[in-house]
Amino acid sequence: MNIHEYQAKALLKEFGAPVSNGIAIFKPSEAKAAAKKLGGPLWVVKSQIHAGGRGKGKFKEKSAGDKGGVRLAKSIEEVEAFAKQMLGATLVTIQTGPAGKQVNRLYIEDGSDIAKEFYLSMLVDRETGRTAFVVSTEGGMDIEEVAHKTPEKIKTFSIDPATGFMPHHGRTVAKALGLSGDLARQAETVAGILYKAFVAKDMAMLEINPLIVTKDDKLKVLDAKVSFDSNALYRHPDVMELRDITEEDEKEIEASKYDLAYIALDGTIGCMVNGA
Repeated sequence: MNIHEYQAKALLKEFGAPVSNGIAIFKPSEAKAAAKKLGGPLWVVKSQIHAGGRGKGKFKEKSAGDKGGVRLAKSIEEVEAFAKQMLGATLVTIQTGPAGKQVNRLYIEDGSDIAKEFYLSMLVDRETGRTAFVVSTEGGMDIEEVAHKTPEKIKTFSIDPATGFMPHHGRTVAKALGLSGDLARQAETVAGILYKAFVAKDMAMLEINPLIVTKDDKLKVLDAKVSFDSNALYRHPDVMELRDITEEDEKEIEASKYDLAYIALDGTIGCMVNGA
């Protein structure tokens, strides 16, 4: 099960992760109050859909303007204008396919002064049966592209579940990102927080892209993509409440009512396979 960025950040904040202040809205009329509450002077208006590449995506409707699904606003009036354009419009990204996805939620967030961008993710490594970190200095980019063109810029290591996250794991993350001094200590702390959240909530994948260093030398989680192990959701009713069925296929939703692992594909031939 996937959740939206604003939900992922709220969850990570509960564990102590450094995230910017932000407010989710569902109607254009809510934009002004949200922007005023955050204070500015810069706001980021982010489309909330279950797909990556939102910033580089384009809306189908001309009324949504020619900007992407993540926009920088320099005034409350601009926040309002973007909200009116984006909500209800269809955003097409590299991950949505040509049909795109309708934007039903926006996340209005404080702007950040970015000095550096990094990539950090965690997943379950099927080869080792352990939780693995994937870390790179190439933040803000498609990690598959980085792996293809410059694989030497990606550091991967796994954690023994018997010991859990140890100080040397944090130092490995800091070294992979080229950080030293206080920023290295921040990286060690953040990595430990993310590991704790990953295990506690039975996540299948946690991706921070980008993890940034601000111009005042603070490490911050600027984006968050989280998916959970569906087989463990019975242990997390709080996570189940975050489910957005408008982002799921109707056939998959119906199948889940009968505990069937059904995956909807294109075409007219059905496949019965060992797994779903």
